[in-house]
Amino acid sequence: MQARLAAEAEAIQAHLNRVLAPFGTGPVAEGMRYATRGGKRIRGFLVMESARLHDVPASAAIWPATAIEALHAYSLVHDDLPAMDNDDLRRGQPTVHVKWDEATAILVGDALQSLAFELVAHPDCGPAEARADLALSLARAAGGQGMVLGQALDIAAETATTPLTLDEITTLQAGKTGALIQWSATAGAFMAQADSQPLDIYARALGLAFQIQDDVIDVTGDAASAGKAVGKDAAAGKATFVSLLGLEGARARSASLVDEACDALSCYGANADALRDLARFVISRQS
Repeated sequence: MQARLAAEAEAIQAHLNRVLAPFGTGPVAEGMRYATRGGKRIRGFLVMESARLHDVPASAAIWPATAIEALHAYSLVHDDLPAMDNDDLRRGQPTVHVKWDEATAILVGDALQSLAFELVAHPDCGPAEARADLALSLARAAGGQGMVLGQALDIAAETATTPLTLDEITTLQAGKTGALIQWSATAGAFMAQADSQPLDIYARALGLAFQIQDDVIDVTGDAASAGKAVGKDAAAGKATFVSLLGLEGARARSASLVDEACDALSCYGANADALRDLARFVISRQS
């Protein structure tokens, strides 16, 4: 699986390099390139695989795959800001606001968000109706009913007088982490104008398993391996899947979710084996 991820990551990075080449050499352009380097590209991989399942050419799928990585990078740049998580390290490197400054980081994030919609609207992405569906669904996944809502709930939880319940954390993470994963896994179906329900079920389970593993890493990992600060949730007294379920309980829950995700792909047979392998990888990763 890591070899497959690496191959897709290389293709996505090459495409990002091409689309960012005309942006010049100013601090915003350089910050955009910096923020989009590295990472496992799980969201982009999901786009490419869901497209392959629906016989969408890779030459078309690379556009939304690159788009979701640009949008994900924007979310990380803003999430790392002092007003949000105030992190100094991302993917093993200084965060954008540390390397440049806060104003540049805000503008870099803004520009990457705009780039994501430019990429899904590109004519090479597919027919106009498919591009419209991709853009509309991406806006919903990224905005005030999706990722941004999840971020807002996460910030509010930091000053809440009582810790969040398991249901509340699940709702929070369905937006903060799950919404973009869900979009990524269903993008191929949107491009093919096909039924997205099996991939939607898969992605909901996968997104939650992904976040549970993030909580596990925050407890068991180290900054060198994770590429970012760890132990912050416990230090802040935040409720997490680990704090509510216990370490082994959280691991058991994520394993159950992976089984649920894999079962949802039964209609695709062996063609979806890469997506099943990805689900298993998600809960074994250490970063």
